[in-house]
Amino acid sequence: MSKFIKFFMVMVCITITGAVQAQKITITGVVKDSLNNPLEMANVVAINAETKALDGFGITNEKGIYKMNVNENSKYNIKVSYLGFKTREIVLETKEVDVKRDFTLLDEAESLDGVEITYEMPVNVKGDTIEYNADSFATGTEKKLEDVLKNLPGVEVNDDGEIEVEGQSVGKVMVEGKDFFDGDSKLASKNIPANALDKIQVLKNYNEVGQLKGVTDNQDNYAINIKLKEGKKNFWFGEITAGVGNEERYIAHPKLFYYNPNYSINLITNFNNIGEVPFTRRDYFRFTGGFGNGGSANTGTSFNVGSSDMGFLTLQNNRAQEISSKFGAANFSYSPKKMWDLSGFAIYSGNVTDMQQNTFRQYKANADGSQPSPDELTESVTNQRSDLALIKLSSSYKPNADNHFDYDIFGRISSQKEVQDLFSNLTGNIDEVQKQDPYSINQNANYYYTLNAKNIFAVEAQYLIQEEDPFYNAALAQSDQFRLDEVLGMDQAQDGYDVVQDKMVKTNKLDAKIDYWYITGDKSNVKFTLGSLLSTQKFNSEIFQILDSGAKYSLDDAVSSVENDVKYNFSDIYMAFEYRVKAGAFTFTPGVSVHNYTTKNEQLGSTVTDDFVRLLPSFNTRLQIKKSEDINFNYRMMTSFSDVNQFASSFVMNNYNSLFQGNRDLESALSHNLTLRYNNFNMFNFSNIRASLSYNKRVDQVRNISDFLNYPNPDYPATSDEEFIQTSNRISSPFNSNFADETFSANGSFERTFGKIKAGLGATMNYSKFNQIVDNEQAINESFTTTYRGSLGTRFLNAPNIEFGYNLAVNNYEQPNGSSIKYYTHQPSVKLDATFLRDFIFNADYSYYNYKNEIESLNTYSFMDATLGYQKKDSKWEYILGVTNLFNTESLNQDSDNTLFVSTSEYFIQPRYVTLKVRYNL
Repeated sequence: MSKFIKFFMVMVCITITGAVQAQKITITGVVKDSLNNPLEMANVVAINAETKALDGFGITNEKGIYKMNVNENSKYNIKVSYLGFKTREIVLETKEVDVKRDFTLLDEAESLDGVEITYEMPVNVKGDTIEYNADSFATGTEKKLEDVLKNLPGVEVNDDGEIEVEGQSVGKVMVEGKDFFDGDSKLASKNIPANALDKIQVLKNYNEVGQLKGVTDNQDNYAINIKLKEGKKNFWFGEITAGVGNEERYIAHPKLFYYNPNYSINLITNFNNIGEVPFTRRDYFRFTGGFGNGGSANTGTSFNVGSSDMGFLTLQNNRAQEISSKFGAANFSYSPKKMWDLSGFAIYSGNVTDMQQNTFRQYKANADGSQPSPDELTESVTNQRSDLALIKLSSSYKPNADNHFDYDIFGRISSQKEVQDLFSNLTGNIDEVQKQDPYSINQNANYYYTLNAKNIFAVEAQYLIQEEDPFYNAALAQSDQFRLDEVLGMDQAQDGYDVVQDKMVKTNKLDAKIDYWYITGDKSNVKFTLGSLLSTQKFNSEIFQILDSGAKYSLDDAVSSVENDVKYNFSDIYMAFEYRVKAGAFTFTPGVSVHNYTTKNEQLGSTVTDDFVRLLPSFNTRLQIKKSEDINFNYRMMTSFSDVNQFASSFVMNNYNSLFQGNRDLESALSHNLTLRYNNFNMFNFSNIRASLSYNKRVDQVRNISDFLNYPNPDYPATSDEEFIQTSNRISSPFNSNFADETFSANGSFERTFGKIKAGLGATMNYSKFNQIVDNEQAINESFTTTYRGSLGTRFLNAPNIEFGYNLAVNNYEQPNGSSIKYYTHQPSVKLDATFLRDFIFNADYSYYNYKNEIESLNTYSFMDATLGYQKKDSKWEYILGVTNLFNTESLNQDSDNTLFVSTSEYFIQPRYVTLKVRYNL
């Protein structure tokens, strides 16, 4: 560690030296037109007359003021430009004092021949489009799109590769106007080569349907369009990476791209066992293929078809004990006619993951201080195998400006299996097997028709077919801690218990609506909606036992109901009205919807029906203070419904120590959702301020009753209530809580660039309170988590760049008896990017973790990845030496909270390994 600290101290000194080699002075002034009106978003650049490099640039604010930092004692060509005006150019020699210089621009129609722009402007603003020149923000170490995006003012890329602009998630990424894998931001940011980028266009107020842009609120919709360099058009480009390492490590990662005006092809593959997971299971379930929740969600209904996903352990930053990945993806677009676009993609991801994890579950005490279950320590060794596939075909037909027709079909299929060898200090050894082969097909058809300037119609429909078949098997020894045998009526004359569950869930769902907009004026319109959401689900499950002889033993359904045969129908027929009006800086959008809900579940020879009508209001208001500064308030009342998994009345096994029994009499829940957001992005000083508050209150929320299967200790008299043998075995059942659940969250962040220094501060707070019933007692579950973060980094073109960060996470879990459990994670970090000896690039990413409770540190560890690359100028070949987990850290930690217990886990990760990669750039 001491060597590492010395190394980084040296790099800090080098960075500071590079920063102070050229002292800076500030040039400020005002840009205005011939009538003395200030020009907002004008570009001012300073080009070094000797080096021809862009040393500084600024963008004017609403008062026409600009500011930029340049070197002292230097000669500059200062160029000022604004759309529709002639560019001004002057020569300025700086001294050792700040300079003030104003500019007046002439309209192109009023001016004589002017000086043409001979240098690319770093930023151009044209209406709702902000266009960044990629080369102006490059530091020389960028390899893919996300590296460039992180340098752009107002743009962020999180650890998952998802892109945010001015605090809003980017919903779509395009290349040359064509969707890149349906606009997925992660696949784009992780794979598009940086050397292919010319311009990066941020499209604000984005709407794919041009006819609706003026009648819907698109201000939170952002898209990014990548413009390629000329040499990358009409030619194949990309890169091929291959590498090997110690302990038989390998990687093969070819990427090929082709774009021309009529069609495009993207091919991405990745085969490795070095821990890179190009497409995780989380990505698989997040990747909707462009299909949202349907029209009903926007009018106040929440009915999401539940997944019988087996709950695989989530990889922490793609780290596990061993990971092997296979990934292949192809994307195409083709325009047979100017008004007709075809596109599609196919994605395959195969992962084999070995995991080892130790978990301590501290069960929450009851209000009287008693423990519902003894604490449990588990040790698990897990092997996961998954093969995931996605395919989508799309057609978009726009014969004219008044007609627009879209059709999409999207399929998902997977094969998943998990084998786990688990030891519990309560139950002993358990062998668990889970597997399933689910699939879904989703079709979408939309038609938009503009009758005239005042009347617009839209018809949208989605149809989902989904099938899931999860299988579960648990084999364990006989134990006093295993009480489910009596509940299920199992044959106890066996050496152990081998219990199996088969389950099948089939879903058909249709979500369709008709929208009509009537334009009442230049700044107002009304919207009428008529729609329906119809769903049919079939749920079948059976629990049985495998005897020592291998024979199947059907459990006695008379002792305990172990077979489910349920049909569940859901219907929502609704009408909605919405009025949108602009009044000065305000936009008001009140709305109301009326719903006729019907639910029906058929099982056990009878039918339970719930039929009611509900009125749901909504309200949104936005205060547009400036172009990039606004306050947005939103309120919506929603009705939430459970799917068939919650209604099945017979037992379902959740895992080896937990049974679930549905409730066929469940009712809907009502929620009040409020959000308040503030956003301020300033191109003048490159500052970004974001703040948000959200509050949710749920009435009649579905919660669980949990009953632990404790039993009298035979060593005590039958009349004694002093001692019971406690187990972690439990039966849970859903119910509509009489107590309201509440969640509150607050988030704030501030970022600003000071010359070549970028600083950031942020904090997030989440509070939740909900109610459960544990052992016939009300249990209030409260958790309070806060995260604080700060960063300070440099953005030099030639000197090394270094970024310091510090994160502090505090998780506070309240118990029903008034006590609390707290965990703290302190995480300082350092990132370094350095170019040296012209052809070498060094990158390092280091994090230190101190994981502790209120008394002591539970674990301290460091994690560091580093790469050293060599590529001669203008050479297509690059050589990269990389090391992962440099300090050979063995394990990391996490904690979590639920109604029954607080858990803290230690999970083991891949050891240190070194790889040598060779990359060829096409």
